[in-house]
Amino acid sequence: MAASTPTSRPTPERIFNTMIAFQETESLKAAIELDVFTAIADGANTAALLAAKTGAAERGLRILCDYLTVRGFLTKQAGQYALTQESAIFLNRHSPACVGTMIHFLANPELRKNFETLTEAVRKGGTASDLGDNTKPHDEFWVNFARSMAPLAVPNAEFVAGLTGAAEGKPCKVLDIAAGHGMFGITVAKRNSAAQVVAVDWRAVLEVAKENAAKSGVAERYSVRPGSAFEVELGTGYDYVLLTNIFHHFDIPTCEKLMRRVQAALKPGGKAITLEFVPNEDRVSPPMAAAFSLVMLADTDAGEAYTFAEYEKMFRNAGFAKTTLHPVPDLPQQVLLSEK
Repeated sequence: MAASTPTSRPTPERIFNTMIAFQETESLKAAIELDVFTAIADGANTAALLAAKTGAAERGLRILCDYLTVRGFLTKQAGQYALTQESAIFLNRHSPACVGTMIHFLANPELRKNFETLTEAVRKGGTASDLGDNTKPHDEFWVNFARSMAPLAVPNAEFVAGLTGAAEGKPCKVLDIAAGHGMFGITVAKRNSAAQVVAVDWRAVLEVAKENAAKSGVAERYSVRPGSAFEVELGTGYDYVLLTNIFHHFDIPTCEKLMRRVQAALKPGGKAITLEFVPNEDRVSPPMAAAFSLVMLADTDAGEAYTFAEYEKMFRNAGFAKTTLHPVPDLPQQVLLSEK
């Protein structure tokens, strides 16, 4: 008779690690603020050299870098630190793929506070914050988003630009709703020299988008319409309307209201391109898309991550004939392409 395979005994390790997960967030934040990853990339690979480079205490840097090594962000051999491949690509400020600025938004005090009151949000069924209505401007919050989160948008923006047929170079008119940093519309304009882009967002946020458009050399083909996407005059005759990471902030009737405005703004045959976290029907997979609903519970009055079936019904109710789902390669979000 074959011996039975022993089963692993339950331990509280996962529970313990979750209880102290804030330590990992704050250690990464400290390293980014001290520019540790860039300093190591530049050759400051010991605690003493890092202290000379950053102005922080040698003891503090040694302990921080040892912790980052334990957590897999660095390696250490004979007292010398080195970047892992992941850190070299995504945390070294010299890398074009660096995402370090995102810590300023993702770990900002307001979002942290919303999770500190999560028990109340669960009881209520919506955020415990007074700032959960995203039909109203919250300038400081969204300007921080626009200045911090652009690196995350770039791969998705390239995928979206591809869906507009940007490489063909045909004249087109594009509306970018809730433009934020503007990188989605800007990327379309960069890839298609015949594209004209109109961006909608709050006035203060659009200043960031205009800065990015100027840096990208597309300012002459980039115009703005400040105000609420639910109220501002959007214009008509658009070939494409971009809706990136906006619907998860609202309940279904509000999403349908916005999509009806989008449908009216598109020319016949035009398309709406929506980028979102789209969980499976079981709502627990894939992990990142499914978990995003909790973020919306903590931060908004009524938003969540909707399934494809829910989006398809919303968009059909708003007058769209067909919606198809397009996974973004190697990224956790998906694109919905809706045809008028």
